[in-house]
Amino acid sequence: MTNKTEKIIRLSVSYLILLIAVVIVVYPLLWVLGSSFNPGQSLSGSTMFPENPTLKHYKSLFDIENSNYVLWYLNSMKISLITMVFAVLSVAFTGYAFSRYRFIGRKNGLLTFLVLQMIPNFAALIAIFVLAQRTGLLDTHVGLILIYVGGQIPMNTWLMKGYLDTIPKELDESARMDGAGHLRIFWQIIMPLSKPILAVVALFSFIAPFGDFILARIMLRSEEKFTMGVGLYELVSKQFGNEFTTFAAGSVLIAIPITI
Repeated sequence: MTNKTEKIIRLSVSYLILLIAVVIVVYPLLWVLGSSFNPGQSLSGSTMFPENPTLKHYKSLFDIENSNYVLWYLNSMKISLITMVFAVLSVAFTGYAFSRYRFIGRKNGLLTFLVLQMIPNFAALIAIFVLAQRTGLLDTHVGLILIYVGGQIPMNTWLMKGYLDTIPKELDESARMDGAGHLRIFWQIIMPLSKPILAVVALFSFIAPFGDFILARIMLRSEEKFTMGVGLYELVSKQFGNEFTTFAAGSVLIAIPITI
């Protein structure tokens, strides 16, 4: 078998695997998108490409008198943006400290973060619920934001540290020789060079709370404080009159801020 033939076979197999992966990802998305334009509320008669598409479900979501979808959307945006800001700030400081400083407990701290990111948040739901209840943070956005920010720190600290380790420490030393302090080095030298990893951390910190359901369902009780995940669940959890196509329309709109 010649090298050219081997190359063609490798490329063919690679493209075939990629094509299968694309189908697995895109197929359910097309179904959700198609269902959002189908008339009626049931998925049983829905098709991927509806014969009589309608925007009725999207209009009903923005009917303020009969739907709280806009309020849920704003709640999700608020929680996600605040979480993103505080998570980026926290991770920037912790990642810089673990990358640039040597202190007692540094190694154990990194190992602790590594272990924490292996444990899913829902494993501590009972502890989180009890703690929120005793501190008066149950059914508040503040309590939910604190949980989200804390959950973002372990994994993203490792990402941040790994990136900062690639920035030459000679830059820090040169800045110190010119009279710059630790804070100035951090803000004016290291952070501008860390824009790519900061963007990654910001994206992760925004997506996680924006699409979360479990923690929000445990923490929030009032309908006016629901996020989109919890609010949309109410549309399909009714014993009678499940609004599956409206749920699909609301799900499609969730992707817009993340895509932007």
